[in-house]
Amino acid sequence: MEVSFSHEVESLKLGEGDVFHGEGILAITKALLQSGVSYVGGYQGAPASHLLDVLVQGKSYLDELGVHVQACANEASAAAMLGASIHYPLRGAVTWKSIVGTNVAADALSNLASPGVKGGVLMIVGEDYGEGASVIQERTHAYALKSSLLMLDPRPDLTRMVEMVEHGFRLSEASNMPAIMELRIRACHVRGSFVAKNNVPPLFSAKQLMQEPAAFDYSRLAHPPVTFGHEKLKHEARIPAARAYIAEHQLNEHFAGEFKDLGIVVQGGLYNTLIRTLQQFDLADAFGNSKIPLLVLNVTYPLVPDEVRVFCESKQAVLVVEEGQPEFIEQEIATLLRRQNVRAALHGKDWLPQGGEYTALVMAKGLLAYVQKYLPEHAGSATAEGWLQGHQVRVQAAQTHLKQGQNLPVRPPGFCVGCPERPVFSALKLVQKEIGDVHISADIGCHAFGTFAPFSMGHTILGYGMSLASGAGVSPMMQRRGLSIMGDGGFWHNGLLTGVQSALFNGNDTVLLIFKNGYTSATGTQDIISTPQDAAKLAAADKLQSLVHTNQTIERTLKGIGIEWMRTVHTYDVAKMRKTLAEAFHSDFNGLKVIIAEGECQLERQRRVKPWITNLLKRGKRVQRVKYGVDDDVCNGDHACIRLSGCPTLTLKDNPDPLKVDPVATVIDGCVGCGLCGENAHAATLCPSFYRAEIVKNPKLLERVFAGARARLIRALQPL
Repeated sequence: MEVSFSHEVESLKLGEGDVFHGEGILAITKALLQSGVSYVGGYQGAPASHLLDVLVQGKSYLDELGVHVQACANEASAAAMLGASIHYPLRGAVTWKSIVGTNVAADALSNLASPGVKGGVLMIVGEDYGEGASVIQERTHAYALKSSLLMLDPRPDLTRMVEMVEHGFRLSEASNMPAIMELRIRACHVRGSFVAKNNVPPLFSAKQLMQEPAAFDYSRLAHPPVTFGHEKLKHEARIPAARAYIAEHQLNEHFAGEFKDLGIVVQGGLYNTLIRTLQQFDLADAFGNSKIPLLVLNVTYPLVPDEVRVFCESKQAVLVVEEGQPEFIEQEIATLLRRQNVRAALHGKDWLPQGGEYTALVMAKGLLAYVQKYLPEHAGSATAEGWLQGHQVRVQAAQTHLKQGQNLPVRPPGFCVGCPERPVFSALKLVQKEIGDVHISADIGCHAFGTFAPFSMGHTILGYGMSLASGAGVSPMMQRRGLSIMGDGGFWHNGLLTGVQSALFNGNDTVLLIFKNGYTSATGTQDIISTPQDAAKLAAADKLQSLVHTNQTIERTLKGIGIEWMRTVHTYDVAKMRKTLAEAFHSDFNGLKVIIAEGECQLERQRRVKPWITNLLKRGKRVQRVKYGVDDDVCNGDHACIRLSGCPTLTLKDNPDPLKVDPVATVIDGCVGCGLCGENAHAATLCPSFYRAEIVKNPKLLERVFAGARARLIRALQPL
């Protein structure tokens, strides 16, 4: 049973005059349908996963409109879908996660940007940058510059965001340039409302077929010699056309203010944070009215030279608020002002940091320098001064506290309770005690949590599904075989071709461990080609068992490509996994050895099992669940079980024995009964302090009789 987006799907059906309430990314999804999009594709990833998840679950409604939706194998295949808009008046949209997705899609994007597009193209990129990010700290902006792609960065207001989607398609068609819309985490999750319009069925679709394909036109190919002409078109026709549309429709917003000799140029996505910061200096009110004139760039590439000139020429000084580095926008504005002999002082990265997210606090420090120089009467604002000083006081208090040795507890991210990947790292930790340390190439995915304590395993992470490829250079230099780890999501995303195929072709003698949990778990447990089929889920006799074994696509693919040494082990069999890993490292077989660690994602398992159990309880049926515990009298307090497991529900408590000092291990509420603690104790020959308890609800008559007899016998045997 997957996560349901039925409420969100219903919001996509709102019509003319209805009021939409919700998050920014869902508003963008609705805007695509209002804009007459023909096809949507993408690869899920925070913070934009919601877009594709909702559309996939709303497929029946989209079929009514004629909109084609496709969950793509990776970002490259999503970007390649946009080729449909090169020849045909088809509006297409794709989505992916930030710079990591753009990197994967880069080849297709360059070849798309060269001939340009006829139908509007919009790429929704969840710009995962800053304090809440989970990826490398780079921006997609550079790709817009190098390939001449439109870059939209809408102000985080739902009405404006929706308008920019509609304008994005028109702007793309007017200039023949593909468009990227970057949405920061805060923009994706900002909540608000807008007045909806009717959804527009696409001009051509599965319901309205094109009769004939376009006539062959070599000039529309990204292939020499016409690519040289494409380069001229970008600068002689497309960018001027884009600038004309931006200016005509006033896509960038100019907000006037009383201090007319000053100005701030800000990326649209940073507008809300800037207003919040200006409020601390009494330079803006709660309604967003700024006393300093603002030029809000909802389109950050290309800039419109005349627009920048008009805004800056009457100013004494202009501050450019641009997140990240290099400062592409600031450099371009500096060039434009110099060429047009505009003498306004230009500030930006001289007062604002080069890298990192521009939170209100970060902006305030840069804005303080700007205000101190040009508006000194506002620099001493009680609000701003108290705000900044109060933060500094709190920082100093925390530092003093830490210096006194009262360190805050380290709380690194970790696997979910009952995650089927945790036992494999326990087995890997045990096997390295036998054979010595191994070079481990880690990968993107849930298994990347293995790089944190208590496992701390993984030397490199170089891209989704790239672990086996990243180990190719170092493995031959090691005295023992290297290990590469990837998930089933990474395997299908990139690992099969860049890793497995390459290792087979080159005869690499190495070990590959594939986590087969049945879903692309790290991005939100979306289905993949190796996900258990719905029929298998419904037909399962025991709903508590893992179902990933019912889909053998990975195994068949590996056999078909030529893998000779392959073992499949259930992840919770720690002893067998330990033995299989040791076998792979010691095997006489010279070549790629693949171990498939099979165990269903715990989140998906719980979503499937909980409704089933609830239904049984409602009907008064017998339900049995398992919970593990620790016998306080047996636990010796060395805590090896915790160091080997890292499960959040296995922790410490005070020793109930007054003659013993060391705390004992304990299993707290939240335990899902996966059995790892007991498996580890057995595999590592730890103390036999773990016990397995079976908790029965709605027991049968015979069970109640036996339970009562056992209780009476135990009481009789207990000393008075």
